[in-house]
Amino acid sequence: MEDRRLNAAALDWAAPWLAPFARWRALLEASDWRAAASDAARALGVVSGGGQPIRFVAANDAGATPYERHIADTGRVPTRENWHDAFNALAWLAYPRTKAALNLRQAQEIERLGIGPRRGPVRDAATLIDESGLLLASDDGAVFEALARRDWRRLLIDGRARWGREIAALAFGHALLEKLAGPYKAITACVVPVPLSADADAAAARFVARADLAPALLAHLPVLGIPGWWPANEDAGFYDDATVFRPPPPTNARRAAA
Repeated sequence: MEDRRLNAAALDWAAPWLAPFARWRALLEASDWRAAASDAARALGVVSGGGQPIRFVAANDAGATPYERHIADTGRVPTRENWHDAFNALAWLAYPRTKAALNLRQAQEIERLGIGPRRGPVRDAATLIDESGLLLASDDGAVFEALARRDWRRLLIDGRARWGREIAALAFGHALLEKLAGPYKAITACVVPVPLSADADAAAARFVARADLAPALLAHLPVLGIPGWWPANEDAGFYDDATVFRPPPPTNARRAAA
């Protein structure tokens, strides 16, 4: 059998963004990690947006069928032997409801509109969440208001003691995780707001199911500014870089977003 192991030891599994996935590290050390991840998905009862048991298969498995449509209909996830797709597999294991909800929305939109030069707002938002999503959990609406206003001082400096207790950040998107394998300051996530008091996976799946799903609902957060995620952000001067921590939007833009 061909050895398809990834170099799992190259990742910093103590990094906070890998916390939701660390329990599956051993899968990536298997001689055929796609088969090992498929076994784990079967044991967990993970299904596609169309209700089919998930399996991670060869990258060319879909043929001419659109990727998300193929997954919804068959449960077979075309998976390359690289970190981008390995993190996608881990996301299916860690967040099965959200992944299924994203797959369903994508497949429904493809069925409704076909594949064209533009994906439309639902597919655009679903793609952003799938690739670059971060679940931000809090029961305090002021947290999300500060994020929407890019009030970095209130959210990340003055309120930093709240992180890990009243505010939780859970990495989700597989492209986000791939970037964090070699961290740099400008890495930015699209935020899915969820209640801290709720199951994050179920709450994110409900967000994905919103009838008005669109990119405008997704605030952006430079993830290495999250307290506890990067040692350099213990210095308040870390947040002075306006190319990363962009200044608040104009007042009229905030009113339009509201």
